[in-house]
Order: sequence, then C-alpha cells, then structure tokens
Amino acid sequence: MNFLLEENNNFTPFTIQHLLVLLVFTFFGTFLILWVKNKEEKIQNTIGNFLAFSICLTVIFGTILKFYKGNFDYQKDLPLHLCSFMAIIIPILSVTKKFLYYEIFLFLILAGTMQSLITPDETNFLNFQFFRYWFVHAGLVIFMMYATFVYKMRPTLKSVGKSFLAMQVYMLLMFVLNYFIGSNYFYTNRKPDAATLLDLFGDWPKYVFVVELIVIPYFLLIYLPFYLTRKKA
Repeated sequence: MNFLLEENNNFTPFTIQHLLVLLVFTFFGTFLILWVKNKEEKIQNTIGNFLAFSICLTVIFGTILKFYKGNFDYQKDLPLHLCSFMAIIIPILSVTKKFLYYEIFLFLILAGTMQSLITPDETNFLNFQFFRYWFVHAGLVIFMMYATFVYKMRPTLKSVGKSFLAMQVYMLLMFVLNYFIGSNYFYTNRKPDAATLLDLFGDWPKYVFVVELIVIPYFLLIYLPFYLTRKKA
C-alpha cells in the first residue's frame, strides 16, 4: 500500500535520475516496436490495444486513488489536462485505427506530451505517482510511434491543420470550464508551477497568444521528418 498511497519528493528533474528514466522508456518503446513490427496483425492489434488501455486505465485508477486518499480536488485532479485527456481517449485510436484520430492525436501528443517528458513537473520517485506520470506520458509517445511504425500510419500536411483546429476546440472548452469552476486545465489561466518552455513566453495572457502563433510552425517541424521520408519513398 505504501507504493500506492505514500508520496515523496525524491525525484529531481534534469539529473541522472531524469536521464535514466528517459533512457528506460526509449529502450522499452524501441524494443517493443521492433519486436512486434513483423508479427502477425492479430498480435500487433492485441499488443496495441493492451498498451492503449493500460495508459487509459492508469489515469482512471490514479483519479480514483485521489478520491480514496481524500485529497481529490476537482480544480486540479480531473483528467482534463491535455496528457491525461489524451490518455483517456487513446483507446479510440487503438480500437478503430481511424486515420482522423491518428493525425489529430499525433501532433498534440508529440508537441504537448514530449514537453512533459523534457520538463517534468513530477517529483515523486518509485511510487504510484511516479509510475503514473512517466508511464502515461512516455506511453502516449510510444503508442503514437507504435501506430506510425506498426499500424503504418503517416500524417499528411493537412493533418497539421486538423490537429491545430482540434487544439482550438479543446482550448476553448477548457477556457469555458476553467471560467466556471476556477480551474486551470490546459494552463489557460496561468502557467504550470514547474519550469517549462512557457516561461520563455511571458506572463498570462501573453504566453497564450505566443503559443497560438508558434504552434503551427512547431507542428510543421514535427511533420518535417515524415515529409522528408515520404519524398524519399
């Protein structure tokens, strides 16, 4: 029970701890994709679904655990930050394999979740909170690479625009929700407490407008490797 309930501050970002965690998940994701890539489709689908539902259920269980511990705060703990929300809905892509979901999820996850891996705001270490944070965030990136290399999906230039529009809808919904319940989901009201790239973009609301200006170039940068490899093919 200590693993599930106790919290600590034993993890320090930008140290060897941080690097080792990133290396572990990089190795795991690379090994998984290379191992399953040449398996029969049924095995590929089963493992993909298992990964997607594991990510989703980890977020759901973490939310339930907050209730159990008695420290659930609806202004902070609903699974509505981008990474948690993507984790909840990622099984939709795994089950349906609908390309529209892939092209929207890809840029939101690689742009948003990758940032959470590089500048984590989690200080717990070797407990459930630690496992939840890293498995969910790294798992989302691994799953999108799984969809890319195992399900053989590839974004197009139009995918950039679709993902950007989806982001605008999500942001608008979070603006409205945050207004009514006093929360800060998707960080529309203030920057996160941990150090992030948003710190370079000024205070609220300036950083919101800066993000809006740079998000399409950022998405295009993510798309560039896909474009280059598509041209070579």
